[in-house]
Amino acid sequence: MDFSELEAIEGLRWSWHSWPVSKPEASSLVIPLSIMFTPLMHFNELPILPYEPLRCSQCSASLNPYSRVDYATKIWFCSFCFRKNPFSKSYANMNEDNIPAELFPTYSTVEYRLSPGGGGAGSGAPFGSRSNSSNSFSSSSAYTRSGFASSSDGSVRGAGPAFVFVVDCCSPEEELRALKNELLHVVSRLPDNALVGLVVFDAMVRVYDLGFTECLKVFLFHGDRHLTSDQVRGLLGLHHAKQTLGNVSSSSRRKQGFLVQVSESEFGITTAIDDLCSSPSAKPGHRPLRSTGAAVSVAVGLLEGCSIDAGSRIMVFSSGPATLGPGKVVDSDLGCFIRTHRDLDGGYAPDYKRSREFYEGISRRLCESSIALDLFACALDQVGAAEFRVAVERSGGVVILGESFGSEQFGKCLRRMFGRDGDGNLRMFFDATIEIVTTRGVKICGALGPCASMNERNDSVSDGTVIGEGATRVWKLCSLTDRTSVAFFFEVANDPKADPPPAFLVQFTTSYRCHGGGGGGDSGIRKRVTTVARRWAVGKNAPEVASGFDQETAAAVIARLAVHRMESDYAVEVVRWLDRMLIRFAAKFGDYVPEDPSSFRLPANFSLFPQFVYYLRRSQFVDVFNTTPDETAYSGVTLNREGVVNSLVMVQPTLFRYSFDGPPVPVLLDVCSVSPDAILLFDSFFHVVIHYGSKVAQWRKMGYDRDPSYETFRKLLEAPEADAEQAVRERVPVPKLIRCDQHSSQARFLVARLNPSVTQNSIRSDGKEIVFTDDVSLQVFIEHLKELAVQG
Repeated sequence: MDFSELEAIEGLRWSWHSWPVSKPEASSLVIPLSIMFTPLMHFNELPILPYEPLRCSQCSASLNPYSRVDYATKIWFCSFCFRKNPFSKSYANMNEDNIPAELFPTYSTVEYRLSPGGGGAGSGAPFGSRSNSSNSFSSSSAYTRSGFASSSDGSVRGAGPAFVFVVDCCSPEEELRALKNELLHVVSRLPDNALVGLVVFDAMVRVYDLGFTECLKVFLFHGDRHLTSDQVRGLLGLHHAKQTLGNVSSSSRRKQGFLVQVSESEFGITTAIDDLCSSPSAKPGHRPLRSTGAAVSVAVGLLEGCSIDAGSRIMVFSSGPATLGPGKVVDSDLGCFIRTHRDLDGGYAPDYKRSREFYEGISRRLCESSIALDLFACALDQVGAAEFRVAVERSGGVVILGESFGSEQFGKCLRRMFGRDGDGNLRMFFDATIEIVTTRGVKICGALGPCASMNERNDSVSDGTVIGEGATRVWKLCSLTDRTSVAFFFEVANDPKADPPPAFLVQFTTSYRCHGGGGGGDSGIRKRVTTVARRWAVGKNAPEVASGFDQETAAAVIARLAVHRMESDYAVEVVRWLDRMLIRFAAKFGDYVPEDPSSFRLPANFSLFPQFVYYLRRSQFVDVFNTTPDETAYSGVTLNREGVVNSLVMVQPTLFRYSFDGPPVPVLLDVCSVSPDAILLFDSFFHVVIHYGSKVAQWRKMGYDRDPSYETFRKLLEAPEADAEQAVRERVPVPKLIRCDQHSSQARFLVARLNPSVTQNSIRSDGKEIVFTDDVSLQVFIEHLKELAVQG
């Protein structure tokens, strides 16, 4: 079964497509019952309905294709709790030949476009014939677009998201100049209705009053103080000006000019950014005094005081660690070294715990006010991304690590974040919630991803098992894109004495806010409802359980669980957990004769999973040797945002070979794939490496590609360059592109991730590339797995 095709229809990837009916049997599967959900995945056909969803009065599930309908009495039976619910008057013309779009069996997902004033279903509810659903939908879609535009009163369309730029003025002058150029470009690309604020910091925090036109006016806060939200609002004069900026007059907005619309004050915004200058150099032997935590706290207080209801984000641009005030990472004295993984494991980083607690509190404030926090860290040293992580991840923000604000990588990342769709609207969404409704035999355990628990419990929430952001059926996502993915975990809770129904249902309701302001003007609140069904697997070792195993999704889920465990356990303990899990998995699903490793076999749809785990053990997520806590936090936050395909690229990178023998072909991620007369294209999501074999590199240095007689060689050099550009065209964060020759120092980015099938300890190398390492190869790893699996 091609599970990726099913994902294109549902927006979901399941680790298991058939679930056992009892909890012990589900536990024996080793891989948890989980779903990777991409809430805003793009669908070729998505019904957009101009009214509120019809919801069950008992369990809040929305009307869906699995609901039973009595057309004569206009009653529908909830497919989750079986309660009878009446249809509204808008469905008066409904009958068996004229059904609403949300009941079409071909639409597992529908989206509701709510009017500015809310309200229920309007008279424009689309209906259609069962036999011609696509034609019916096309006409209803046209009605939806025109009907929404004519019914809008302008209040929602006029509201824009708020962006507060928090800039580190301790950056060197050249770095700050490059950053200012990028910020000016971003401002020029923002919709006219977007709101902009500016906060800068060094030892002091300065908030710009962008609405004051007579001169540049700033409010100063001492960076060593931890101010509460009320204190920040009081000092800024917002305690009496608390208002919804999207729905008030422009004169009211100018009165508190900390957030101004681009269309009204673009000159003031650009003037303030141009005015930024680098702070005086730190005294010898000391780091600059940075009050990053205080600046973030002030920015949050500013947005809280202005009550932005259209969504907002705080974007922090830093070039060094916080050395002052709340969120401090390290002392300013250069004699104090910044923390390492060993310091964190041994408890030798006292500032780390305090900073994490500070950002834990910030994360709660961010989620309550629908504010996303982003960190753009461009420096050769660490800046404190590990401390930032909890606030960034729970609020749906991003972490970008780079070497310089002037680098091409940073510029592309920032510009792609503010990219626009075909209608000219920003491709970012705000103020989202995900609500799950399940049938009675399914319990919700939690979620791993860029979300926060809303702590809303009901009977469908597990009483004992909590994974990640759990103890709830509703999660908050302050910001998301059409690629944001969240992993949800479940457990079975059927009554062992009762016969279960043949299938179970899970419904996801994603409410989010989108913004126009470009060419489309497509603004407002949306609700996207996805309802899916799967069959229970009745009986012990039911064959449909194994046939419904998706090893790619399982690998992505296990990677998230490993990253989650890395936050509290030692790396070696996480490796042991992975090994024990894999041995149990192999013993459960392998076909073998006890005590005979040579007889061990795994079914085809299970065979790649041990390989995924092998590369996960050697990845930057688990093997943190020679990496910094910031790099680990960066890779973990990125993994927890991405879907199955990109997650697998991070765990087991792709490798393509280019040669004169023919078109490029995928090859094994093995040191044996390196050859002198070929070019390799390596993609690990974070790095893209174009690796030239020694002969190819020699021919290139001799200039053969510039000789018209060697046109084939020139095309060989151009092919991986074009494919590398195509592979990373839409990716955020933008990977670092590395071009290297065989045996050069930069080749380590490739060689370190290859399977070391030939090492310095090999008996024969036959002239092949050698990896100097003590790591076991994939072949040895699999042999040990077989030996341990057949013992049980």
